Amino acid sequence: MAASLRPVQSGDEEFLFQLYASTRESEFSSLGWSRAQLEPLLRMQFAAQRRWYETAYPRAEHHIAMVEGAPIGRMVVERLPDAVTLVDISLMPDHRGHGMGGALLRDLMEDSARKELPVRLQVLKNNPAARLYERLGFARTGEDQMYWHMEWRS
Repeated sequence: MAASLRPVQSGDEEFLFQLYASTRESEFSSLGWSRAQLEPLLRMQFAAQRRWYETAYPRAEHHIAMVEGAPIGRMVVERLPDAVTLVDISLMPDHRGHGMGGALLRDLMEDSARKELPVRLQVLKNNPAARLYERLGFARTGEDQMYWHMEWRS
């Protein structure tokens, strides 16, 4: 099954929160909190991430990844005259590891290659997605305490 992208719509808010939560809950599992206890913290972090993206990437395109009419993830991309930045890509747990994220990335890379633009991103050093980016040809261009900075050029 191939995933397609559509722009984020006003009714997507709860799906986007559930997606965000699915990527963060394991970080807090050691606390032993119930989902009800954890949810306010996750909602606060979700809102903070949204504000950060709006500030740091004001021209970013926000898309929902869809399979057979159902939302399965999101992709946030900022396209500038000199580069494309992959701000965020995430899939719901049931759709991870099946090649859909890689296919969405390859589509982005092909579009960027046609425009002769590099694709840049940051990935947490402990994020398994870093291996996917390397397999797709992204090279590390720098780092800070938390992130690898990576770039792909056609």
